[in-house]
Amino acid sequence: MLNVTAIETFYGPSQALFGVDLSVQPGEMVALMGRNGMGKTTTIRSIFGLTPARSGSITFESHDLRRLPSYRIAQAGLGLVPEGRRCFPNLSVRENLLVTARPGLWSLERVEALFPRLAERRTQMARTLSGGEQQMLAIGRALMTNPRLLVLDEATEGLAPVIRQEIWAAIRELKAQGQSTLIVDKSLTELLPVADRCTILEKGRTVWTGEPDALDDALRDRYLGV
Repeated sequence: MLNVTAIETFYGPSQALFGVDLSVQPGEMVALMGRNGMGKTTTIRSIFGLTPARSGSITFESHDLRRLPSYRIAQAGLGLVPEGRRCFPNLSVRENLLVTARPGLWSLERVEALFPRLAERRTQMARTLSGGEQQMLAIGRALMTNPRLLVLDEATEGLAPVIRQEIWAAIRELKAQGQSTLIVDKSLTELLPVADRCTILEKGRTVWTGEPDALDDALRDRYLGV
């Protein structure tokens, strides 16, 4: 479904990615992992053309994403939940959801069923929501595009425990529904049980790919420990 091969990405003269490889198959939930600053967000930005890769290949189904502008990448069927949420602050919850809506299974009613808090706050301005509620809104907004691949960058970072659990419950529901997903999160306790495969980045390179059960203590200490 998604194939990223040997991409190299720069910020000006500074190289951030040195040959990243990852893939997502239909219906699969893949965890993109690594310590802070190892290239996870840059990889996602490269996939979406926000920080274009200078070399390598990025394909999604029949589309060569490196040849497309960001809005065409979204139209191709990728939905992004960016780090920092980035909701439209002066729009209501309902307006935030409807502004991105495209035809498909995900509707306003279905998103509100997944996140009942959004139904309760339908008329509130997004800027008045808590951080966790804004994260629910960002996920719902991405789902309203009816993506074939959902990409979540730092799905639950910095959120209160009760909100984290609500979001992880929703992520488990998405997995049960067969939503293809690429997810970044630091909470291995919740992330590994939902992941079908894991890809670990170290200093801008892919250093390990495998099933969660194969991620032993030695690998965790080497690539994910403090």
